Amino acid sequence: MVSLSNKIKKNKKFEFKANLSFKNVLLWGLVAFFILSFFASFFSPPKFLEEKPLSVVLEDVRGKKVQKIEVEENKLTVTYKDGKEFISRKEPGESLARVFEASGVDPRSVQMNIKDTTLRDSWIGLLSTVLPLVLMALFFLFLIRQARGAQDSIFTFGASKAKLFNKEMTKIKFPDVAGVDEAKKELEEVVDFLKNSAKYRALGARTPKGVLLVGPSGTGKTLLAKAVAGEASVPFFSMAGSEFMEMLVGVGASRVRDLFATAKKNAPAIIFIDEIDAIGRQRGVGIMGGHDEREQTLNQILVEMDGFLPNENVIVMAATNRPDVLDPALVRPGRFDRRVALDLPDIEGRKDILMIHMKGKPFTSDVNWEKVAKRTVGFSGADLENMLNEAAILAARLNKKAIDMSDIEEAATKVKLGPEKKRLQSDEDKKMTAYHEAGHAVVTFILPNTDPVHRISIVSRGLTLGHTLIPPASDRTHETKSQLLSQIAALMGGRAAEEVVFKEITSGASNDIDKATMVAREMVMEYGMSSLGPINYGPTMDVTEWGKPWYNEQKISPSMQDKIDAEIKVIVEDAHKKAVEILKDKRKKLDEVANALLKKETMEGDEFDQIMKN
Repeated sequence: MVSLSNKIKKNKKFEFKANLSFKNVLLWGLVAFFILSFFASFFSPPKFLEEKPLSVVLEDVRGKKVQKIEVEENKLTVTYKDGKEFISRKEPGESLARVFEASGVDPRSVQMNIKDTTLRDSWIGLLSTVLPLVLMALFFLFLIRQARGAQDSIFTFGASKAKLFNKEMTKIKFPDVAGVDEAKKELEEVVDFLKNSAKYRALGARTPKGVLLVGPSGTGKTLLAKAVAGEASVPFFSMAGSEFMEMLVGVGASRVRDLFATAKKNAPAIIFIDEIDAIGRQRGVGIMGGHDEREQTLNQILVEMDGFLPNENVIVMAATNRPDVLDPALVRPGRFDRRVALDLPDIEGRKDILMIHMKGKPFTSDVNWEKVAKRTVGFSGADLENMLNEAAILAARLNKKAIDMSDIEEAATKVKLGPEKKRLQSDEDKKMTAYHEAGHAVVTFILPNTDPVHRISIVSRGLTLGHTLIPPASDRTHETKSQLLSQIAALMGGRAAEEVVFKEITSGASNDIDKATMVAREMVMEYGMSSLGPINYGPTMDVTEWGKPWYNEQKISPSMQDKIDAEIKVIVEDAHKKAVEILKDKRKKLDEVANALLKKETMEGDEFDQIMKN
């Protein structure tokens, strides 16, 4: 087994070889250049001269018109006394002096220069023999080195691919993480345990085996792990769950063994596995058999964390947003001792996150961060970071020097609903959309236990032709029955407005109907808010006996299913009737809001409240 440290050394060696081969290419290029320059010295630059027959040249020599003749093998370069040059050729192997004598021309009447090409011919003959042999030898040497590299990669195939971090390699610290104070305290305790393990062991405390970070996407699980890597004074090995998996069975388990062996040699140390659900899914549930690659990798992790051999001073951190699919043996005490839950940030957490991500961005003095924090209920940390980035992009596009409140508002809407789309709509379509959105807003305003309307718009975004934003006014955990019924009535306000105004219904309310039906179904099947009583008819999500999945589908008889469907229908239809009654009673306000939307397309919550209160 090749350790991670050996692997790092091999990688460095590989990089050095790669650089050296690049230098070799340059070196061979220079050698080739000098060789070509050497051969070029034997050759004079070609002259494109007119050729004359040898008989004509002999007559010109007899007439004393020729000054000199240069002889290069069979080629003759004839220079006349008037400066003109011509070429001529003689028979191969024939002496020019004998040709002159045979023609009755005195060879001494003209200057003859004979070039010796013996050295050049010797070099050409030598290289034509040796150079092919050298090239063949280099080619076979290249093949041998490639085969050796492939053989080495086979032996290192099961080595861990974890990346090693230390305190100096990451700039993220605990102060750079906000909105998850409880999770930070848990992880600060883990880091302190590794730094000052003596004070814990003096009281008989043992090292936690594992810490599982659980929470929705974008809440900062990986960011917290980076902060731990920045704060810890111990080696920090980071690896994604998918990096263990390969096509060959057994490679993942080999990499797990190598990773833990390297971490134990460098103990105390921290191992971080991101997206552990890629390898930690419950065994025996999938279509594959019990000996596939994923299950072997999971088995090896279970053994390394709490197997027969002790595992001391090595803490395993893992992150997932799918804790329901993890194997029970993985999340039991002794393996992942601590489960740190990360929720969406509350208003104070959102303020702290905004303060972190606003650094380096200029803002105008009118930006009210309290209002922004209240506006962004339900946003995760990633959403808030993306919102401020989109606001900066929008301000730069408009050539502004600083980001103002309108940029942040537009960015928040864009993050949740998408960018604006200028779709071509007829006047009739615009009118229907305006009354549809006005219906949502008016019903929401009139009903009790509803949140205030934040914005109404008939500008298309994403797949919708318009939208009515009704974010929660505050962070709340519980929803009462009256609040849920008011939500369903508000959702049916768009369909009710179409019926009241146009005496017609459109397909635009399909998404509203879907959401209203879903809320009503949860009220009946999960929350016990119907005449069927406080009984859960839906799926349960809990730990069951060994080997059973976490999701347990309830078996419902056909007669009970009919009753459930009837209850859902009663809830939705009652909410729809209530919405129709409200809009008939407030028809003038409905018309005012719709006409205002047709004129300016977007209406803020303050303007809407003013129309309704007047």
